[in-house]
Amino acid sequence: RTATWQRNSRRMADDIPEDFMCTITGEVFQDPVIASDGHSYERVAIEQWFQRRNTSPKTNEVLESTVLVPNHTLRGAIESFLERFLRELDRGSFTVG
Repeated sequence: RTATWQRNSRRMADDIPEDFMCTITGEVFQDPVIASDGHSYERVAIEQWFQRRNTSPKTNEVLESTVLVPNHTLRGAIESFLERFLRELDRGSFTVG
């Protein structure tokens, strides 16, 4: 599966929904969390962000809290998308939407 992922990562970059990408890292979420600004970020990236500042990466507004809540719904949607993507890619018939 890892080899398939690496071979197809370039194609996936064009097909993956923007909402599945962290605005800090520019990569697909692995452990998405929701910050107090209501936006989702990759856990490690937003934790590192909060070590340097207490603002929203999206709005640059000061956040009242640095509490992070796991975004299980987004994580599940990404996992389903990736499974479907790889399955359909193997068949050569993947379409977004």
